[in-house]
Amino acid sequence: MRHFGHVAPAVRDDLFFQQPSAFDADAPARTLSAALGATLYSPATRPKLADDVIKQAGRGVVSMVLCLEDSIDDSEVAGAEENLVGQFAELAARGGELPLLFIRVREPHQITDLVRRLGDSACLLSGFVLPKFTQERGVPFMEALAKAESLGGRRLFAMPVLESPELLHLETRREVLGKIAATVGSYRDRVLALRLGVTDFCSAYGLRRAPDMTAYDVRIVGDVIADVVNVLGRADGTGFTITGPVWEYFRLQERMFKPQLRRSPFLEGRAEELRTALIEHDLDGLLREIELDRANGLLGKTCIHPSHVAPVHALSVVSHEEFSDAQDILRPESGGGGVLRSAYTNKMNEVKPHRAWAERTLQRAEVFGVAREDVGFVDLLAASLAE
Repeated sequence: MRHFGHVAPAVRDDLFFQQPSAFDADAPARTLSAALGATLYSPATRPKLADDVIKQAGRGVVSMVLCLEDSIDDSEVAGAEENLVGQFAELAARGGELPLLFIRVREPHQITDLVRRLGDSACLLSGFVLPKFTQERGVPFMEALAKAESLGGRRLFAMPVLESPELLHLETRREVLGKIAATVGSYRDRVLALRLGVTDFCSAYGLRRAPDMTAYDVRIVGDVIADVVNVLGRADGTGFTITGPVWEYFRLQERMFKPQLRRSPFLEGRAEELRTALIEHDLDGLLREIELDRANGLLGKTCIHPSHVAPVHALSVVSHEEFSDAQDILRPESGGGGVLRSAYTNKMNEVKPHRAWAERTLQRAEVFGVAREDVGFVDLLAASLAE
């Protein structure tokens, strides 16, 4: 699979200075953690889940979470598990390219139980999402994951969700974060990314952000995100990929844009019209939040609606200017440090302070590609939606 793989090759050639690289479920963890992109959640109760997975793969989704936790009622868990087993068997029988598939469980015992029940179709599974992760809850989850790896005979990743009230509350946050860091550090090879449960954070205080506000505008939430990145997102080799929080609003219907998008993959000057339409359909807040995710050290995003996928991926592509700066900073002859004038002549690149940023930028460029100089977000979004 590859990002923008659903876009026609000729259109991709016009969009990208460097094409997104292909990868599969067996790629190194470093590649997969950067490539998660917009991780689309779906309730495990959906009767045509296999069809949904195949459809979303054809629309550019590269990672999905099939949820047994908050998205379904307590009374539906047994039926949802049975449905998952049947849907995985169907996917295995149909073959074809699939997204990275994860199951969000409620309790540790579900991990080993599901791997047993999935049988041969467990080969389609990339791992599990672990809710309300703390040291106390996390260790049993990680031990169950290790057992499931032995049962299934293949690598399985964990994606812990940081969403417990103890993490939110000021008086317990430092201790809880320290214990979480120790736990995930002990299982580093199995932790693909850490996810943020911002909806649960808001719930603890009876809050809900409006569509014109980002998670960072809710100060109590923004403070937690900052502390999580501070402890768990460091660029010194101890940190993890931390993904952006979910965006709850989805009035946008992609088919509303189809007629205008089909006229040209580059809209022929209609970029401002599309941008206005996005703002009118409650995605202005999403776009701002994605930018703030990046500025605050987050990569990828939890998504609950397919219309969010294309904007997340379009804003994940590395601009030609970013790529040029990163390459200059990491040139062998720059290894001793110093200051370089950007090739775009609009900034100074300090070799040592900007090195970690440059390394992360080239990692993102590997999986999301580098846009041509004259290609921007709207061009990438339009091409993605036009397919």
